[in-house]
Amino acid sequence: MGALRLPSLALRFSPSTALRSSSASRFLRLRPPVIRKVSACLSGGASRALSTQSLANEEAAPPPAADRKPSSGQEGLVTPRSVDFNAWYLDVIASAELADYGPVRGTMVIRPYGYAIWESIQEYLNAKFKETGHSNMYFPQFIPYSFIEKEASHVEGFSPELALVTIGGGKELEEKLVVRPTSETIVNHMFTQWIQSYRDLPLMINQWANVTRWEMRTKPFVRTLEFLWQEGHTAHATLEEAEKEALQMIDVYKKFAYEQAAIPVIAGRKSRAETFAGATQTYTIEAMMGDRKALQAGTSHNLGQNFSRAFGTQVICSSTFPS
Repeated sequence: MGALRLPSLALRFSPSTALRSSSASRFLRLRPPVIRKVSACLSGGASRALSTQSLANEEAAPPPAADRKPSSGQEGLVTPRSVDFNAWYLDVIASAELADYGPVRGTMVIRPYGYAIWESIQEYLNAKFKETGHSNMYFPQFIPYSFIEKEASHVEGFSPELALVTIGGGKELEEKLVVRPTSETIVNHMFTQWIQSYRDLPLMINQWANVTRWEMRTKPFVRTLEFLWQEGHTAHATLEEAEKEALQMIDVYKKFAYEQAAIPVIAGRKSRAETFAGATQTYTIEAMMGDRKALQAGTSHNLGQNFSRAFGTQVICSSTFPS
């Protein structure tokens, strides 16, 4: 579902430990669930909402505030795409009044026409998420740094992009806080509180939120320090259920791209090197831009039991519940 975008979590799975009951015909089992996460975004982040290699090494930072004007040199005119694709892209955004540069490097102000597009995306996808059994929730923007450290590949993958809060109320914090780059850790912390029995599964939630990733090279709607997205997180009893959910949601994204946004995309599975940090599988829809670069437009991840192990999520099962 969602930058885009479960206990057996379609995101994460963990091993099971059998606890036999006094009855010969029944037993209880504690095991972590499997998790899945999907996310969709309006302006892409470095690792999930866009192809990891699409623009990161080639885009220059925006010009100083005093020089931020349409690159064609004349207000309202658009550079031909055949002349300069990058200039054409920025001119279209400026001329259509979709967005403008924010006062902090790498940020943008989404103007009414641009935000109306996001509202249309929300309206369509929100209905699809609810049709497939997901409920909207909201999680805090500030995440304890210790949460990020719990899943080794996750912290390694996101460390270069983290924005940290170390002072609050004029005093140094006992533990630094991460400004949400994505929500797997805090979601799975709460899943551990909410999931005890197989009767609590599947648990399927969605969040519409903003995300912060400290990008070095930025471009409006493609790669910015802060961007809007949705992220779905689900917990399932089995790996098979989690995989089914991950594939179902990438299909929702694909249909949205074709039928609503009129953008042709290629759906597939990411290579091991491009798989989301902490996931076992990442599925993606990729769009081809006019400059022949691939743009990651939406992702759905099967997290296996990685996060349910890290956060100690376990499920009490019965003999009739799949192992």
